[in-house]
Amino acid sequence: MQEDHSINKIRNFSIIAHIDHGKSTLADRMLEAVHTDLSREKRKERVLDRLDLEQEKGITIKLQACRMIWKGYQLNLIDTPGHVDFSYEVSRSLAACESAILLVDASQGIQAQTISNTKKALDLGLKIIPVLNKIDIPYVNIEEREKEIEGLLGFSKDEIIKVSGKTGENVDQLLDAIVSRSPAPEGEENKPLKALVFDSFYDEHRGVVIAVRVFDGQVEHIPGKPTNLYMIQRGESFRPTEIGIFTPNLKETNILKCGEVGYIATGLKDISYFTVGDTVSNKIDTQPLDGYKVPKPNMFATFFPTDPEYYEDLRVALKKLSLNDSSLTFTEQRSSLLGSGFRCGFLGLLHMEIVQERLEREYDVSLIITAPTVEYRVKKVTEEEIEVQTPNELPDPTEISEIREPWVRTEILTPDKYIGDLMKLCQTKRGQYVNTRYLGTEKNIKMKEQYIILEYDMPLASLISNFFDQMKNVTSGYASMEYEFIDFFPSDVVKVSVLVNHEEVGALNFLEVRELARSKAVKLLEEMKKAIPRQQFPIPIQASIGAKIIAREDVKAFRKDVTAKLYGGDYSRKKKLLEKQKKGKKRLKQVGQVSLPQIGRASCRERV
Repeated sequence: MQEDHSINKIRNFSIIAHIDHGKSTLADRMLEAVHTDLSREKRKERVLDRLDLEQEKGITIKLQACRMIWKGYQLNLIDTPGHVDFSYEVSRSLAACESAILLVDASQGIQAQTISNTKKALDLGLKIIPVLNKIDIPYVNIEEREKEIEGLLGFSKDEIIKVSGKTGENVDQLLDAIVSRSPAPEGEENKPLKALVFDSFYDEHRGVVIAVRVFDGQVEHIPGKPTNLYMIQRGESFRPTEIGIFTPNLKETNILKCGEVGYIATGLKDISYFTVGDTVSNKIDTQPLDGYKVPKPNMFATFFPTDPEYYEDLRVALKKLSLNDSSLTFTEQRSSLLGSGFRCGFLGLLHMEIVQERLEREYDVSLIITAPTVEYRVKKVTEEEIEVQTPNELPDPTEISEIREPWVRTEILTPDKYIGDLMKLCQTKRGQYVNTRYLGTEKNIKMKEQYIILEYDMPLASLISNFFDQMKNVTSGYASMEYEFIDFFPSDVVKVSVLVNHEEVGALNFLEVRELARSKAVKLLEEMKKAIPRQQFPIPIQASIGAKIIAREDVKAFRKDVTAKLYGGDYSRKKKLLEKQKKGKKRLKQVGQVSLPQIGRASCRERV
């Protein structure tokens, strides 16, 4: 059936869910149902997961858009990530849609991101279509999952569509529901162009490509007759070189009408020229759309090339990668130990891992990475306020009036039988109890397990320090987590310096609250003791706060058997040789240089 370009025949929707609940697989079945030609993509398990890392890890990292035609209706799908580190991608896609498919895994049930994403979509006024996926899995209790959706999310049983993203069962029914339940976009074709930039990426042939949703007017590109378009919030102009749609491959159409989703190729090489959340218009004085804030990094780590010759390659790679990932920030930094590198900002540990692997795979850059840290706000006695991301940036204590660290509101969804262990864990992480919410009790729906949402406020530094793995351990893998930034609050943070043979190793210094500084230092020194090779002289390893030593370990010296060649005779001769050896070791200690292996440094940083 032919496509109808009427705005009433357009449906823009997103798929939101917890990580690994089958969003991308379901999207593939939908593409097959509408007879999209996927011959070029058959080698991939999930068509909309373009990155190799997405294919390997089985998760969506970057949002992807795709147009489908179903019974004369234009359906614009935007697939989204599910991991908490990529929640900013979810907000982008929701801003460009009128409805959302809320996907729940029939084997795992409702998770923290399920509830969080539902709330985000409802706050934006989106129509929610609840869908229960993976019904083909043997022995899953479909009825129990339906009760969970009723009790925890508030949808009626009649609203729930049961599908299998693997087999394609009931996908036709889902597509019909999108048409019947989703509202058509609002907007006027005769008004000046207003299009929201919800994503961007770099193409070798097209330059910078921006993904847009047209809210008013239309954008047209006539070859040979270029027209100016404006980034309203930046106040900059550009001329498009190509306009098209996602099929999911890029397909040139030269026009995007009101309500449609597509792309604009700019031909420009300057990746900093375009800002996600900005408004594209054909008039410079157009009132911009209500966008969303560009995500601010929550944690930081420094990337160094293993070979200084690859510094420029790393800079170029980060510059290109930042266009595809608006939350990635980087600034140049130099270390006396590791040379020149870049201080990078991330949304979480998984986000950092993904960036690292993409740099190594896609750009062939070998990296050394420092331990992740958070950003602190330091108020000086002069009333000046600065941002500190590394221990070595911290001013002298005499210059500091106050140090504030970032805190987050954490919501943990868990069966109630694990509440005691979770509360103990949160307390060890300096968490402050906020609230406990029992889900589904007001609806009097009997479920197999009682679920709760445990709310704690805690420092972000504690959260990124192995909290997720520990949470999974104490709950046997059943708990899931969502968090959001609150504010910066005063804290007694100190700089802990690490010394090897009385020389400071700046790359291993760290910031920590005073009460936890010693215990963390002890663990670090224990790992360093294992990593540092023994010498002919003893090596002291120390941790200090200012001039005060708070922890110490010693790497014992090798003791050469200088008396081995002696046989019998007077003991005074042996004693003479031992005294000579002692004097030699003292001399070695004075001039000896200790080398901490790169692998040792990395291992130690991971433990911090």
